[in-house]
Amino acid sequence: MLDKLRIVKQRYDEVSDLIIQPEIIMDQKRYAQLMKEYKDLGDVVKKGDEYQTLTNNIEEAKEILADGSDAEMNEMAKMEIEEANIRIPQLEDEIKVLLIPKDPEDSKNAVVELRAGAGGDEASIFAGDLFRMYTKYCESRGWKVSTVDYSEGTNGGFKEIQFEVTGNDVYGILKFEAGVHRVQRVPQTETQGRVHTSAATCMVFPEAEEFDVEINPKEVRIDFFCSSGPGGQSVNTTYSAVRLTHIPTGLVAQCQDQKSQHKNKEKAFKVLRSRLYDMELAKKNAEDALKRGSMVSSGDRSAKIRTYNYAQGRVTDHRIGLSLYDLPNIVNGDIQKIIDELMLAENTQKLKGLSDGI
Repeated sequence: MLDKLRIVKQRYDEVSDLIIQPEIIMDQKRYAQLMKEYKDLGDVVKKGDEYQTLTNNIEEAKEILADGSDAEMNEMAKMEIEEANIRIPQLEDEIKVLLIPKDPEDSKNAVVELRAGAGGDEASIFAGDLFRMYTKYCESRGWKVSTVDYSEGTNGGFKEIQFEVTGNDVYGILKFEAGVHRVQRVPQTETQGRVHTSAATCMVFPEAEEFDVEINPKEVRIDFFCSSGPGGQSVNTTYSAVRLTHIPTGLVAQCQDQKSQHKNKEKAFKVLRSRLYDMELAKKNAEDALKRGSMVSSGDRSAKIRTYNYAQGRVTDHRIGLSLYDLPNIVNGDIQKIIDELMLAENTQKLKGLSDGI
């Protein structure tokens, strides 16, 4: 452990020298990468310093006990060793998790897309419920949610809605929500009280910076159209909504949430960059998932990941077999406990992969 920590400290010192170099500061992409590495290494160094202090304390306490001339000092030395022996294994586990190679995408903002699946109007209503759940969860973490584009359902909710989330480590947390969510309940539109099963798909993209993806403007067709839905007198009268089509891939991104055509275009380009970035990332994740057999965040959007059963007040995450009988709070945004369990499962898996030499 001490050898690993010495290597980390050496790299931390190297990075701290690099980030003050003028040529690094001028290179926006490199600077951002190094600042992220500096922060991550700093967390390990802090734990490493505590680990080193505890091991030194044990050595000093053993020397006091070997001398044995002062009974009071002997008693304090025994307590020092006892406390250190309790803390060191905990600290080792914490350091092992911090030493797991970080996914550089995890610190990015995210673009989230919810789409109603099987179930007709009820699926749209459920997509609206999921949007509300994520909005409340993001608010609880101090993240900002901004709608990009949406298509309302005929009886409420959304056929699809796209929104961006900005804050600290957004993608690294929300990526666990990608997949098919199912709901089992009596729909508002059901007259005979029968339970229906409906579904909605959640897609989560890391928001790409301009230096992550370069888009050739000549390869993008730009269409302007009238916004639909709420938004004041200008709706349906001005061509403020923007649709971008990336000709080589056929990917489409549009935005109609802002009143300004320029702002809509800016947002749509953000989404298009994120979609292109996600295409490349999906290929990489598929390869990585095959290597390590990951089942927690493999990025398979067709996978059924969670069921919300209203009759039983139960939410089940199928990836880790977790069932919680706390549905009202969960659909009200209290999903951190589920995400914590998913992160723990993935970290356990990664640690196993490291110990197996993968």
